[in-house]
Amino acid sequence: MSPSLYQAVLLVDGYNIIGAWNCLKKTRDRAGLETARWELVESLTSYSAFHGYKTKIVFDAQYQNSCSNEEIITTGLSVYYTNFGQTADTYIEKACASFRQQLAQSLISRVIVATSDRAQQLMVQGYGAEWMSAHQLCYEVEATVCRTRQKYKPRKQSQSRFLANSIDPKSRQRLAELRMSLK
Repeated sequence: MSPSLYQAVLLVDGYNIIGAWNCLKKTRDRAGLETARWELVESLTSYSAFHGYKTKIVFDAQYQNSCSNEEIITTGLSVYYTNFGQTADTYIEKACASFRQQLAQSLISRVIVATSDRAQQLMVQGYGAEWMSAHQLCYEVEATVCRTRQKYKPRKQSQSRFLANSIDPKSRQRLAELRMSLK
């Protein structure tokens, strides 16, 4: 799917976010890094869909002897594991540089990088990307969950099975008057 179909591209420094969010740190310490990674993926799946973002979560394999790998989670979210010796920071910087042209041509409206790494913040802003701290992302994800719950919260159902009992008294009175005038 073309990035231009999305409101923005969101690049997330995965391990930086895991290290900054208390809930993910606890998960990492209790259940392991793999569980914390998937908890982050689950959190960002709904967030990205709600906001119309094309999201890529980047985890570095700097100290692991492995090739890069990308997992497509949904049409709007993927997880990328970098090559051996490559950091998430360098991958994100290169991605920002490649999106710079698309930003200039208005093919995408925004590029947002989520990390609390200060050097990374300055670097990506130089490419025209916006920066979001790990804590700001956490706050926005939680706010989105609340808004989603509000939006899809089931409405109170009438205690009675009759439609007339779920109508306000003034409308019920007006309907009764109309019914009487028909007789």
